[in-house]
Amino acid sequence: MRTGWNVAEVIGVTQETRTARTLRLRLPGLTGHRPGQHVDVRLTAEDGYTAVRSYSVASALPGDELELTVEELDDGEVSPYLVHQVAVGDQLEVRGPVGGWFVWDPADPSPVQLIAGGSGVVPLMAMIRAHAAASPGSTAPFRLLYSVRSPDSGYYSAELDELARSPLLSVTYVYTREAPAGSGITPHRLDAATLLAAVLPVDDHPAFFICGATAFVETVADWLVRAGYPADRIKTERYGGTGSRP
Repeated sequence: MRTGWNVAEVIGVTQETRTARTLRLRLPGLTGHRPGQHVDVRLTAEDGYTAVRSYSVASALPGDELELTVEELDDGEVSPYLVHQVAVGDQLEVRGPVGGWFVWDPADPSPVQLIAGGSGVVPLMAMIRAHAAASPGSTAPFRLLYSVRSPDSGYYSAELDELARSPLLSVTYVYTREAPAGSGITPHRLDAATLLAAVLPVDDHPAFFICGATAFVETVADWLVRAGYPADRIKTERYGGTGSRP
């Protein structure tokens, strides 16, 4: 775990959606990271004012590189700069990666159920990529339940579609405002019935990782416990404010 501030160079940028961008960073001295960890990014203005924000790592890269996917917040101090202005060759102050609880261990053979609300898919994508990279070493079944507003608001769509065509991953989308054209799907918020129909069964003793807005995470975790899933098998991570319920 790296607890001090270090200077990272931006070596790549990828636009994920209209409001989200992935930054690939090179961080000298970094020797890999665990799937589910996050880093802190610090920006300093000319007058000395500083702002620090935490961002989950999206990648499962060895060595001194990692990727962050940043969603622009309307009232954000840091995210608009990272989404619209930072460029390849720029330098950022970074602390981490940090975090040792909301992480997946590739050596754990337990079935894994991932549940994401919006940009909460970012740390879960690091787990999915680590699982794919460990294949065939990791035989743990992986499922993702991904709640998004519309098809064009989802992250990593092409990569998830490709993985879902393999035995490595099963993906279920819930569209809350707009479904794919011609799909016949009616948009709706995630509810308990939809959740329990999509996730791994209790008897499989899955490990859950849930990430999203606070209300989303708390509601989903409560539904799972009420359905008989052990609370100690459910790990959660929340972001920003109270958010909205599923």
